Amino acid sequence: MVVNLFASPSIPTEVSDPVNARILAVSEDRIAGFVEEPFAAIAAATELSEDVVIERLRAMLSAGVIRRIRQTLMATNLAPGALVAWRVAADDLDSAFNYMVKEDPFSGHVVIRSTDAETPGSVYRLWTTLKVPQGFSMERHCEFLAAKVGATAFRIMPAKRLFALGVGHVRRRGMEPGSRSDEPGRVLDTNIVELSPLEWRVLTALKREFAVDEITPNPWRARATEAGVSLDEFNRIAGSLSAREVIGRFSTFLEHVKPSATGERVTRYNALFHWRVPAGREIEAGREIGRHHILTHAYWREGGPEFADVNVMAVAHGTDKQLVLEHKAAIDEHLDEAAIPVSYTNVFWGGRSEIKPSEISPMEYERWAKRVGLSQETRTGQG
Repeated sequence: MVVNLFASPSIPTEVSDPVNARILAVSEDRIAGFVEEPFAAIAAATELSEDVVIERLRAMLSAGVIRRIRQTLMATNLAPGALVAWRVAADDLDSAFNYMVKEDPFSGHVVIRSTDAETPGSVYRLWTTLKVPQGFSMERHCEFLAAKVGATAFRIMPAKRLFALGVGHVRRRGMEPGSRSDEPGRVLDTNIVELSPLEWRVLTALKREFAVDEITPNPWRARATEAGVSLDEFNRIAGSLSAREVIGRFSTFLEHVKPSATGERVTRYNALFHWRVPAGREIEAGREIGRHHILTHAYWREGGPEFADVNVMAVAHGTDKQLVLEHKAAIDEHLDEAAIPVSYTNVFWGGRSEIKPSEISPMEYERWAKRVGLSQETRTGQG
């Protein structure tokens, strides 16, 4: 098969195009684990030809409608990670946001959040996800960033368990509040998996974003060469990592809030829900919350006194604020029906945001830390 490297202007790139929507409903978060032929898998699931899938994905990536295509990893199993809330003066908020986006490769989601009223934690406006590779100190990393951006306080909130993980904005459009699975959400742990140097080599090649001309059948052949192994060996190692739940999903990522080049918005509102449930019932509550299809993430995190001791959090997206709140109300009602007391709840709304993959390689951290003069200071003595 021969596919043009440059998208034709006649190929639709809007998310609302029926064929594109059909592809994205699968490609955003339905291809789980490592797949040797990911584009063929998307084609099979959508009942379209692989030629059409490749043509449309190339066109949407070229147009900036899709912001990246890559194999995701279960990064919480590869590097200690956390959600971090930063208290930054209003005048410094934009510069702090820019620093986290441009200067720290280990910060992923960077979001400025607000609440509808003054509530516990509402002075923490800047939120980031952070991965600090094995062998380095997250606390010291945050102290370094705080000094750089002028943060007067920060709260590190590692995920103790995950209950939902999968973006899928397109397939969530029009979803009814209360839509949920018959089974409770899965409980995913966050145990760190140690990898060999060869596995890191394969993983580094595997996770790199796809350029437009790399969207082809058999896309891993060139990555195997990059990793210095045969294709069979690459597939074997990647399959082993997938079996160990190190590999996430093969995914196409859309802009969360920003309009695309064509002016379309996939979603407008990004809500971080907080609940405080009785100690000892976090997993039970998380599994009930994790049933709800609207949620892209749900996890047990300890907010501490800064956030009224909330311990279960979740994220939902939507184009209508009231509808997002109706989804939240349906989850609250479900918790009440399940006899899980909620003594406090809140919503933090996302505003300005930037999303990039967090770097997780210890080798890359070593290089970065050395460059910024932090190499020895951040060592924890582990690994």
